[in-house]
Amino acid sequence: MIQKAQEGDMRITLEVWRQAAPGAPGAFEQHEITANEHMSFLEMLDVLNMQLVESGKEPFEFDHDCREGICGSCSLTIDGKPHGPRERTTACQLHMREYRSGDHIKVEPWRADAFPIIKDLVTDRTAFDKIQQAGGYVSVNTGAAPDAHAIPVAKENADLAFEAAACIGCGACVAACPNASAMLFTSAKVSQLTLLPQGQPERERRVLAMVDTMDEQGFGNCSNHYECEAACPKAISVINIARMNREYARAVVKER
Repeated sequence: MIQKAQEGDMRITLEVWRQAAPGAPGAFEQHEITANEHMSFLEMLDVLNMQLVESGKEPFEFDHDCREGICGSCSLTIDGKPHGPRERTTACQLHMREYRSGDHIKVEPWRADAFPIIKDLVTDRTAFDKIQQAGGYVSVNTGAAPDAHAIPVAKENADLAFEAAACIGCGACVAACPNASAMLFTSAKVSQLTLLPQGQPERERRVLAMVDTMDEQGFGNCSNHYECEAACPKAISVINIARMNREYARAVVKER
C-alpha cells in the first residue's frame, strides 16, 4: 500500500527487541518506517506492526492499555532510558516530535531478573502485584464512604500521601536502578497508607510484609543512585524510601 506523504513525516530506523518466549534467545531486529511527528511513540509502533502484518511477518508484542499515562502498562526502554528521553512522561505520552527524520531508535523491554520477559517487549511484572497484595491495602471494614473531612488529616500528610499515591506501578524505577531495586515503588505504597489515619491499625504488619515480599521476589537493594526518581514518570520522591526504612526499623523494634 502506497501512502501519500504528509506534512511532518519522518523516516525512522528502529532496532526492536525480538524474543519468542521466556528463556528463549533474543536479538534486535532493524526496521525502517515512515512516522509522523504528531504520532505518539506507541502509535509509531502500531505503524511498524501494520507494516509487518501487511508483509506477512509477525508483529511485535508490547504492553499498552489506557495510552493516557495513567495505567503504567507501557513498559519500554527507549535508547537506554525507561519511557524514553522526556522527563516525567510515560512511553505512551512520548510523541515523535521529540525525534528528527533519520534518527535511529533502540526499543527494548525492562531489564530485571524480577521482571522476566514474556515475549518481545512484554515483561511479567506480577512481582509488583505480590508486593501490593502483601499489605498495600486497608483491610478494616469502614462501611460506606464517609463525608468529606469526617476524618481529620493534616494538610502536609494529605499532600505527601497524595504524591505517593500517584505511583502507577510501571516499573521504570526498577528498570533504571543498577541494582533493579523496587524500593521506590514499595515505599510509595507504604507511605501512601502510613501517612493517613486509616492506615495506622496495620502500620507495622504492612511494612514488614511488603518489604519481606519485595526481597522474596528477587529485587535488589537500594544504594542511593537516585536513578529511580529520575526515571519515574510521576516524579515519586526518594524521600519515601527514607520514610519506609524508618517505618521498617520501627516495626522490627516493636515486634521484638
